[in-house]
Amino acid sequence: MPIETTASVVTDLPADAELVAVPYAQDLIPSRALDLPVPVADLLAHYEAKGEPGEIVDVPVARGSGVGRVLLYGVGDGSPRALRKAAAALTRRVKGRAELAVVVPDGDVAVFAEAALLAAYAYRIGAPGKTPVGALRFVGADEASVRRAQAVAEAVALARDLANTPSSVKNPAWLAERAAEQGVPTRIWDEEQLQAGGFGGIVAVGRGSVSPPRLIQLSYTPAEPADRHVVLVGKGITFDSGGLSLKPTENMKTQKTDMAGGAVVIAVLGALAALGAPVRVTGLIAAAENMPSGTAQRPSDVITHYGGRTVEVLNTDAEGRLVLADALAYADAELDPDAVVDVATLTGAITVALGRNVGAVYSTDDTLARELVDAGQATDDRLWRMPLIDDYAPALESPIADLSNVESGSTFGAGSITAALFLREFAGKRPWAHLDIAGVGRSTVDEGTLSKGATGFGVRVLLEWLTRG
Repeated sequence: MPIETTASVVTDLPADAELVAVPYAQDLIPSRALDLPVPVADLLAHYEAKGEPGEIVDVPVARGSGVGRVLLYGVGDGSPRALRKAAAALTRRVKGRAELAVVVPDGDVAVFAEAALLAAYAYRIGAPGKTPVGALRFVGADEASVRRAQAVAEAVALARDLANTPSSVKNPAWLAERAAEQGVPTRIWDEEQLQAGGFGGIVAVGRGSVSPPRLIQLSYTPAEPADRHVVLVGKGITFDSGGLSLKPTENMKTQKTDMAGGAVVIAVLGALAALGAPVRVTGLIAAAENMPSGTAQRPSDVITHYGGRTVEVLNTDAEGRLVLADALAYADAELDPDAVVDVATLTGAITVALGRNVGAVYSTDDTLARELVDAGQATDDRLWRMPLIDDYAPALESPIADLSNVESGSTFGAGSITAALFLREFAGKRPWAHLDIAGVGRSTVDEGTLSKGATGFGVRVLLEWLTRG
């Protein structure tokens, strides 16, 4: 559900505010008059407060005939990471309250406000749990910075909502409907159009489901003529059972979020206008439900992708790369982009390599890779560049087709690398990057800016990259 907490900017601290937050650090004692029962320095000394980010000293104060509270919150060294931790801790501390007036710390206000809003996100079906704070009033903040933070946080929340929606509701047609609500020109291919258009990968993956596949195209054009065109491609598997190569039950429990990459692309395209992105962007979401049935594709089937390349399917649970291949080939052949970036919860192998806090980027272009890594560092959607090792390419050879979709009798391992090598075959010769977000696309914890479930990882890094001057 959308972030329900509202954000606004006020020039000064409201005199009657019942709940106030004021920053402090080891070398920063608040000088503002707060009507505290004892001096601030003595309070901090009493609580042995060190000013670390996330540390909060809760002080009751008189408010007319009632009692208010002042939250002294630590900001550490004031770095973006420290500010994110401090902001998230504040928002979580005041769940269920109507309003919090926040004296903003020195530093990046957009980072602080964005984290405060993201920590207010919650997704729940049925009776609500403890509600988030109703309103955040940022005292003395820059209006433009808060508005940007709100636009980014709302985009992340949309991506989380789409991925968190149960697959009893969410199917490819439903996802296409949600994409069409983003206020940008939309084109949708249904199953007959996909078949006629030669999108063999998307058709094959969707064959086993009663919910037919879709290819979704979203288009953003900036107000001023753009000299660059970027295509974003998202994996949109609305549920992944593994197909006939069936997953164990435990592994299926998170598979409603296997379209997290597609959700990221939808959310990014919906936010570009509000952020004034100067680049033309086309989003492609390859959507299908991977289910076992009498019509499902089989291991050993050979499919023909958009553009004519053939692939032997050795494992129907390696389906994400099959739908992405069609979209990448279409982008290369028809859209003439200056760069292509795909986003996908693609391989469990990348979780083994990088864990759940850092996403992977593979790229054929050093400049593109560096720009994405830098944008990830700035936004806390952290990326680590992984190698495209050509020596591993023979793992994808097939005796009867141009490629196989997984390793065929090799001993290379490195499943995330070989998956990226597979996608590279369809991206053409233009600059291309692949973000494998299988580890970071879902959270198992409810802390900081994250809630259990979908994270929306990729929205912030792509918006930063696309809106940089």
